[in-house]
Amino acid sequence: MTRILLIDDEKRMLDLLTLYLTPHQFDCIQFQSGRDAIAFLEKQEVDIVLLDIMMPDMDGWDTLKEIRGTSNVPVILLTARNDKDDIVRGLKSGADDYVSKPFNEDELTARMEAVMRRTKAVNTPTYSLRFNGLVLDTSSFHVQYNDVKIPVTPKEFALLETFLLNQDKVFSREHLIMSIWEFDTETENRTIDSHIRNLRSKLRNSGFEVDKYLETIWGVGYRWNDQYEA
Repeated sequence: MTRILLIDDEKRMLDLLTLYLTPHQFDCIQFQSGRDAIAFLEKQEVDIVLLDIMMPDMDGWDTLKEIRGTSNVPVILLTARNDKDDIVRGLKSGADDYVSKPFNEDELTARMEAVMRRTKAVNTPTYSLRFNGLVLDTSSFHVQYNDVKIPVTPKEFALLETFLLNQDKVFSREHLIMSIWEFDTETENRTIDSHIRNLRSKLRNSGFEVDKYLETIWGVGYRWNDQYEA
């Protein structure tokens, strides 16, 4: 069964989600506290996280930040507000998707399956990509440089994989949105730029000279330039 971590301060909502998801072969693990859920994730692995934003003490934003500090597990946010700024903030913070309350059971399970398909690629061959000491491993979803692991989010991993598989090809922001997020909104160009900025920062902090290779093509998008000459 697929293990899912449910994080919501309302027990009624946790029980409702469990009722919805159990028949779809999800093993539901409930937590009403973000801190308790994070402590669990430090010791146990799950396949996906469903995280409520509006929680007392430690809200969904802070919980997501803590999760992303140590794990690239897929995370879907549950929000009672269909607010564009909330959606963009969540995606920028490392969430893989969002579902607005009240939600439809079929939509919820479809989004969860799509996220897991994109981030885990369970039924696809695994491989490693190497570039000047940088290694991207699809079997473990790890990125490392000179044998030091770089903690990237699933979206950052997907972006880097896209660039390394298609070196010297220019990608528009719209293309990246549709191929990696698989949906479009008027505000998502900002989200792409934010993810690229975060990816650059992490690679740069590892010692990899990312600015030589990951280029911004002004007015168009991005390119991984494998023809860089010092």
